[in-house]
Amino acid sequence: MKRTRIAIAITVAVAGAALGAGPAAADHLPGPCAFHREEGETVRAVSRRRIRCAADRFGPIPGGAPRAVCIARRESGLDPNATSEPTGQYRGLYQHDRKYWTWRYDTYTRPKWELSPRVLNGRTNAIVTIRMVADLGTWKRAGWPPKEC
Repeated sequence: MKRTRIAIAITVAVAGAALGAGPAAADHLPGPCAFHREEGETVRAVSRRRIRCAADRFGPIPGGAPRAVCIARRESGLDPNATSEPTGQYRGLYQHDRKYWTWRYDTYTRPKWELSPRVLNGRTNAIVTIRMVADLGTWKRAGWPPKEC
C-alpha cells in the first residue's frame, strides 16, 4: 500500500513537471497586493488600494484600513515618493526612518514575495507598515500615533 502511494506521487510529480505544472510554480506567483495602476488612476488612489489590500490581508489592525489610509495621508499625502526635508531621513507612504528600514524590510517581508527593498516603493512600504502594526498591536507602538485619525 505504501509503495503504491509513493509510485502514484512520483507519477503525478513527473506528469506535472512534463506539463509545466508543479509545486515549484507557486514560488513564482506574485506576492501580496501585486497590482498595477489602472489607466487614469492617480498615484494617491493606487496608494489607497495598496493600503486597503495590505490591511485586509495582514490585519486586523486598530482602526482598519480607514485609519491606515488616514495615517498615510497625514504622513506623506499618500505619495509613495515623499521624503522629509531637508535631510531625507523619513521616506515613503508612512515616512519610515531610513536607519530602521532595512531591519523592518527584512523582518516584515518574505523573500518569495519578491518585493522591492526600496522604502519609496508604495507596495512594499504599505505591507511592511501594516505587518508591523499588526505585530506590535497598535499604531502608537509601531511609531505612528493615531492622532487626528
